[in-house]
Amino acid sequence: MDTLLQLDHLTKDYDGLRALDDVSLDIGAGVTGLLGPNGAGKTTLIKVLLGLVRITRGTGRVMGFELGSQARQIRSAVGYMPEDDCYIGGLSGVEMVRFAARLSGLPSIEGLRRTHEILDFCGIEQERYRNVETYSTGMRQKLKFATAIVQDPPFLILDEPTAGLDPEERQVFLGRIRSLARDAGKAVLISTHILPDVQAICDNVVILARGRVRIVERLSVLSRPTSPSYQVRVFGPVDALVARLQREGLGVTTSGDGSLVLAGADEKTAERVWQWAREEGAGIRSLVPARNSLEQIFLDAVREDDHAYP
Repeated sequence: MDTLLQLDHLTKDYDGLRALDDVSLDIGAGVTGLLGPNGAGKTTLIKVLLGLVRITRGTGRVMGFELGSQARQIRSAVGYMPEDDCYIGGLSGVEMVRFAARLSGLPSIEGLRRTHEILDFCGIEQERYRNVETYSTGMRQKLKFATAIVQDPPFLILDEPTAGLDPEERQVFLGRIRSLARDAGKAVLISTHILPDVQAICDNVVILARGRVRIVERLSVLSRPTSPSYQVRVFGPVDALVARLQREGLGVTTSGDGSLVLAGADEKTAERVWQWAREEGAGIRSLVPARNSLEQIFLDAVREDDHAYP
């Protein structure tokens, strides 16, 4: 199925407040990042997809099932990881995940086998036998992830999956998500405020502002500069190298991380930059094709409406 999620002119009103405004989009396989400022409509959109709120107008399909009339079938096909904690006090980790497996329809023995398999995948070792209320933030994130995937759903919706994790835990967690998408063929929709996570694993990006879709595009297309350019990280006499590059006819700007961006530089010119740096006494740490900043893309998209932020 090429299109896993299809929304047509979908609108949701709450007592005169428009949370979603004429949303139309198609989402296929891979990992899709759902971005937007607070109040943009991301949470409402997720609730609509799960059949937890009724839409005011429009139509939609998730995994081939109709929004509204086939909400039960949609929830059977979707694994959902909420942003907020959701566990039953007094249960151990293994009991909590096994409970989710049983709710999804797995038989008791198969559910237990699957539970241990998923806990191993999520990196929950002997902690699985401890009560869930004793878990750290990172352990609770792993537990929510395990309950979302224990029934082996083809479509995952993850709401702020790496919130509260330290950098090392984040990288491991993102690796698990990437593995499910690329190795197990699952479609994943991630709602997050952490833009580096989107750049690390997402294939597609959806940006919402004021309930409206601002951007739906592949990340590789969004990141591609309008003209050939290279990003250079330099140590040593940077000013001398910048002057030399400008004398050679290149446009040079400085990005937010302090690296140089060479506008109009093709591959042949990039090779000569190494020689110019050596002649000016500067060293090059890295020289790679430049990419548009996702942060700037996001800010430009939400600024299309001066009232994008509540």
